Amino acid sequence: MTLAPRIQRAVQHGMLGLSITSALILAGCGDSAAPPEIAAAPAPVVKKKPNILYIMADDLGYSDIGAFGGEIETPNLDALVKQGRLLTNHHTGTVCAITRAMLVSGTDHHLVGEGNMGAPNDERKGLPGYEGFLNESALSFAQLLRDGGYHTYMAGKWHLGSAIAGGAVTTAGKTPDQWGFEHSYALLAGAASNHYAHEKEGSSNYTEDGKFVQPGQPGQPGGTGAEPFYSTDFYTKRLISYIDQHKADGKPFFAYAAYTSPHWPLQVSEPWLSKYKGKYDAGYDAVRNARIARQKQLGLVPADFKPYEGAPETLAATPATSGYGKAGAKYINANNGVAQGYTEYGAGKVNKKWGSLTALEKKAQARYMEIYAGMVDNLDHNIGLLIQHLKDIGEYDNTYVMFQSDNGAEGWPIDSGADPKATDEANATEPVYSALGTDNGAQAAKRLQYGLRWAEVSATPFRLTKGYAGEGSVSTPLIVKLPGQTARLPNLSALTHVTDNTATFLALAGIPLPSEAAPKAVDAAGVDHNLGKVVYNGRNVYPVTGKSLLPLLEGSVQAVRSDPLGHESYGRAFLISGDGKWKALWNEPPVGALDGHWELYDLTHDRGETSDVSAQNPAVTSGMVLQWQQFMTHVGGVEPLKPQGYY
Repeated sequence: MTLAPRIQRAVQHGMLGLSITSALILAGCGDSAAPPEIAAAPAPVVKKKPNILYIMADDLGYSDIGAFGGEIETPNLDALVKQGRLLTNHHTGTVCAITRAMLVSGTDHHLVGEGNMGAPNDERKGLPGYEGFLNESALSFAQLLRDGGYHTYMAGKWHLGSAIAGGAVTTAGKTPDQWGFEHSYALLAGAASNHYAHEKEGSSNYTEDGKFVQPGQPGQPGGTGAEPFYSTDFYTKRLISYIDQHKADGKPFFAYAAYTSPHWPLQVSEPWLSKYKGKYDAGYDAVRNARIARQKQLGLVPADFKPYEGAPETLAATPATSGYGKAGAKYINANNGVAQGYTEYGAGKVNKKWGSLTALEKKAQARYMEIYAGMVDNLDHNIGLLIQHLKDIGEYDNTYVMFQSDNGAEGWPIDSGADPKATDEANATEPVYSALGTDNGAQAAKRLQYGLRWAEVSATPFRLTKGYAGEGSVSTPLIVKLPGQTARLPNLSALTHVTDNTATFLALAGIPLPSEAAPKAVDAAGVDHNLGKVVYNGRNVYPVTGKSLLPLLEGSVQAVRSDPLGHESYGRAFLISGDGKWKALWNEPPVGALDGHWELYDLTHDRGETSDVSAQNPAVTSGMVLQWQQFMTHVGGVEPLKPQGYY
């Protein structure tokens, strides 16, 4: 291998340092009679380690952006694809806090405090791993990067802890500054009540660098005498300002753009608010079918791919079973079904198809999707501003860029289990209709979301949405551009996971993963509470278990994962076999099987999860359920006796 490729490869791995410098010096040494032009050659310029820009959307569906088949205009992300590549089989957690816990720590969420999104109130309350925030057993990639010479910045949603250093509250986790972020402007909770902020004096929803701030108050962003505040626009500006503060010192940076768009409440400014007027009047199926056609044309799915076509229509909510909510009820869960004497489950939801809607319902539903599309378009606009700024300051070529969503599309029903007709028709009537998606000037905006059916469309071509165990919940778009990459490379279909992002960041930076085994901590019951942990900065923590994507991205391997991928949240569960072929899947009835059995899908032919083949493959199914149970034991997960989602 010649010296130049060695340097290029080292830049890609983020491992430029003394070893490369030494290699360059040795390469310049030789016979004293060397030709003058060689002896007089200038010293080579050694580039710094690569910057890392990590961009996360909030509740964006698999097919919402143009590169993944969507009709929403996303020219900046599409341009990034032309210099990078798509990873089409990327997986996350089912909900935001769970994904973010795995991202920061690089390992399973049960181990690091987010076994449930927020602390549970059932039999799991108080158990290790169910604190509801990032716990002290977690590593933080931001801390590792900062200790390794990186500037570390974030702006946007945190959702992993809200107690500031030195504050009165000490049992609510920690803000990002305490996890290694040098500069941060963070929304601490899982959602903003208004994307335009309007925080009350003394509120504690946001922090900057570990101190509570109130965007909307006088002198603060969004308040009188200060810059305006719309979440996506503001986070972009803040992140740019952090990058610029230290750009002259030559150190690399990690910048985390943790956007809250397009999470509800649906809000966006002009021109995006009106841009998609009339675009969705044809309804759910027309938009879904057009997306599928584009996905096939783009080669994202094969021509014979069978997509999920949406849940069966329910014009009235299906009732709960007779014993639901009563003392002694035995609820169907991932460990016990009807065959084991467990029979109870909750009510279903009203979920109408387009043809069953009244004219006013259609008007409201189309408007929800128009606003949602405007939010995605505005998100893309801001991503373009970020990337252009890196180009303007000469850092883009030496930056690794990764974009994804935190989970699948949000299918929160507009009126819980009730028929949303009254709400939709009221929203379609003036003066309410014209105000949809606008800033009402209050701390809490109108709670506007786009509901079950549009979320299914966003998840195209996959099944189910955020919170469930289907591919539509845990498969998200992923775009990657390596430092120095200028031309598009072929799509990658290998199975990847959000914990792999963590390992990739550290590999790019040339930072070794902590590996010193933690000392034993055996209690009276003989349980070693440090089993599997490593030592970092005097803390005993769970190691990164994700796999670096660099060998995959560089083409030296075809896959980075060979072990089964297991997951559980809200009692919903899945396990994907190590070879990526099989997926065992469990959701509680009535979304899952009414008898409580585990479903099985052949992902090589049916990633849309349209044909349950568990009955034809009982040995495969039972074997995978056993593997899932072993996974749960390994990570300290507890299947709840009464599985139920977050809405």
